Amino acid sequence: MGETLQPWHILVLGFVFSVFLLIPAIFYLLTVQKALTRCSPASRTMEPGMVWLCLIPLFHLIWNFFVVMALGNSLGNEYARRGIPRPEMLPGQNIGLAMSICLCCTIVPIVNLLAGPAALVLWIIYWIKIANYSAMLGDFQPMAAPPMGS
Repeated sequence: MGETLQPWHILVLGFVFSVFLLIPAIFYLLTVQKALTRCSPASRTMEPGMVWLCLIPLFHLIWNFFVVMALGNSLGNEYARRGIPRPEMLPGQNIGLAMSICLCCTIVPIVNLLAGPAALVLWIIYWIKIANYSAMLGDFQPMAAPPMGS
């Protein structure tokens, strides 16, 4: 009849929910890592592998600020180095910082009711922006120099 929820049911549900959240987070971090990898080592302000520290619970709330700022600086440096017109001075940084702030606000009771959905929307927008900036670096072919004597 009315079966009560056993502790192991809660553990299984928690595990399933964690995996459900972890999959998009891994794809997001792969996108961020790829964007950093497409920047030359001289342009990078963070090593690409450092983005994976965002998987550490609670620590990611602070580390995300570092990732967003380093990625914006790295992309800006790389665009300047290659002579690509920059869509923003620090590509993606404004939306990324807004996302990071909303993410931190999700731990505040009551405020989290607004901050959570806002963080999710900003995260998706930021992810798309970074993927586009990364694709621009991947697609960019420097103009060939004119032949000598022309």
